[in-house]
Amino acid sequence: MPESTLLVALTGLLHSAGLNAALWGLCITFSLCVVLAYTQRWHGAFTSDSTHGIQKFHTAPTPRVGGIPIIIGVIVSWFIASQDIKNILTPLIFAGMPAFLSGVIEDLTKKVGVYERLGATIVSGLLAWWMTGYSLTRVDVWGIDWLLQFTVVSVFFTAFAIGGVANSINIIDGFNGLASSTSVFAFIGYALIAYAEGDQNLAAIALILGSCVGGFFWVNWPFGKIFLGDGGSYFIGFSLAWIAVLLIERNVSVSAFAVLLVCTHPVTEVLFSIFRRKVRKAHPGMPDRLHFHSLVKRRYVARWFSMLDSKLRNSLTGVFVGLLTMVAVLLAVHVYRSMWLSVLCFIGLALGYVAIYARMVRHRWVSPVQFLLAQSNDVSAMK
Repeated sequence: MPESTLLVALTGLLHSAGLNAALWGLCITFSLCVVLAYTQRWHGAFTSDSTHGIQKFHTAPTPRVGGIPIIIGVIVSWFIASQDIKNILTPLIFAGMPAFLSGVIEDLTKKVGVYERLGATIVSGLLAWWMTGYSLTRVDVWGIDWLLQFTVVSVFFTAFAIGGVANSINIIDGFNGLASSTSVFAFIGYALIAYAEGDQNLAAIALILGSCVGGFFWVNWPFGKIFLGDGGSYFIGFSLAWIAVLLIERNVSVSAFAVLLVCTHPVTEVLFSIFRRKVRKAHPGMPDRLHFHSLVKRRYVARWFSMLDSKLRNSLTGVFVGLLTMVAVLLAVHVYRSMWLSVLCFIGLALGYVAIYARMVRHRWVSPVQFLLAQSNDVSAMK
């Protein structure tokens, strides 16, 4: 996307039909998050996250139902939006309910397993197809595109891809502002590409979703007054994945790899986490402190900002890692019409992720390919 086109897209978004709805969504989400944060004594027994657990970094019980204000913000935006926007947003809201509700039940009861939540997001993907007729018919990979012409293959591939993206947002939800800033940048990236392609209604919906997540962000970051929770992370992940599907299917000139490029960090994180746990012979759903963001905090933020308390270091880590998605978005909006440039950018960022990860665990720079190959024979390097 040339600089002039990017400027036009940015200006267009700020004057789009969905801006009013997006602002309402942001304000409603922000206000409800503030209310939940400051009425914790009334509902904390049910909604608060404990401080015990291998991936727990907070020091005080905190409400982890930030997904509820986000959903309400999206619904309020729906009432204000134009009919054309409602037509696309309605199935997204209804189809996202299985993913959202499975996460909220886990937030409140701690009794819904990771596979059950993953299954719920796959159901959301199937429901979205059933309501709209949209599923991925191309991913710009020879052979796979041929298979995706068969409806059954297309639908189930789409549903599993949606489940994977939703799970990736849940996995990176480790520090204040991380999952929410990543998602806001990704929604903005999709909005810019959609607007540049003339798909103004889809751009407006991405803007609405990004604004609602942004309303949560400013209560979650930097002091962690409320957490996203599984309900929030799975709904956001589903929404990101569904916007990606619509962007590809409604705009033939948009490369599928450019859409994937926007979500390079969460997608790479979930794939690398599966690989890491496999070589360690650990359960794929078992939590650990070897995620990219966890290592960034321990290796860099804790050393560079040792004068700050732990909560602020957590928040700085979240934003630092979240900015990786802004880099991906800036690349994607410039190369989204070129499959080969999108592929090269995605591979470059993915290898960069692995190279930095290798630097953090090996304490020296090594080839990312060499590092990946070594893991199969050197499990101890990950400890």
